[in-house]
Amino acid sequence: AYEIVGIAGDAGYRGIREPILPVVYVPFRSLDRDGALGVIDSGTIIIRTKTENSGTLESVLRREVHKAQAEFRVSNIRTQQEILDAQTIRERLLAMLGLFFSGVALLLAAIGLYGVLNYSVLQRRREIGIRLAVGARRGAIARMVTQEVFGVVAAGIVVGAAMGLGAARSIEALFYHVKSSDAAMLAIPSGTVFVVALFAMLPGVWRAMGINPAETLRSE
Repeated sequence: AYEIVGIAGDAGYRGIREPILPVVYVPFRSLDRDGALGVIDSGTIIIRTKTENSGTLESVLRREVHKAQAEFRVSNIRTQQEILDAQTIRERLLAMLGLFFSGVALLLAAIGLYGVLNYSVLQRRREIGIRLAVGARRGAIARMVTQEVFGVVAAGIVVGAAMGLGAARSIEALFYHVKSSDAAMLAIPSGTVFVVALFAMLPGVWRAMGINPAETLRSE
């Protein structure tokens, strides 16, 4: 017979992905199956400390454990962060690959937007010059030049978010404690794409706003 002295909350045991198991915590000295007093031959001790130097802490723990009980031996000391890092190798690797490919995609998209907008300004140079000559404000010119590009970017963000939500079930296994429908997870990539597109369009906008109407009309 065992005496229950308390109930602990649910916690992961062997891994962060495994379901919560029914676990009983017992002291080192406990009753064996025959009811005799025995000694557990191995166990795990969790220690909370204020120091972050695991090397110094390891030597202290080995010395103090041996001092407290001569037959005890410390076989392995790991920090909580080391345990988490070892169990999240797949997630961190996928995150690094995803970050790399998304960075390459953003760079290519920015180069494409830059080229398209610059070419559009060159093609509409005469139109922009005439508009400036008849009194159009440069802010209106900037809106005219970027309106179509911003529309394409906004449409791409909407389509990308919709496709991401549609594929949520197939990629949820790659996430850990992150929902595919999380508002922040949708807002951060969308905002990043918008900012990158804005910076990619700035050279074209400056070129359009710097057009001299008189020189443009004389060259035409």
